[in-house]
Amino acid sequence: MREGLVYENGRLAGRISEISPKEYVFRYDDDYFADKNAPAISLTMPKNKQIYKSQYLFPFFFNMLSEGHNRTVQAKIHKLDMDDDFGFLLATCHTDTPGSVTVKKI
Repeated sequence: MREGLVYENGRLAGRISEISPKEYVFRYDDDYFADKNAPAISLTMPKNKQIYKSQYLFPFFFNMLSEGHNRTVQAKIHKLDMDDDFGFLLATCHTDTPGSVTVKKI
């Protein structure tokens, strides 16, 4: 199992886990979930439930990944299989993401 901590503007918002290549879980952190002023990390994962499950990497996280030549370069640098989306998420989304959410490998 691989996991990453999910941050919203530097604040711990939750944890994403790859249980298997066909099972992913995102869970909002208890304190973050209880904070009525803390925003949802995505419109597709509102804070009206604390745990989300999917058979594929959640589209919100998938859309944080590079494509094309950048992905090829990242695969070489990080020694990743081109089809390992979760590996790319953990290796490349800890800084300089296209929004306020970052993911740090545990």
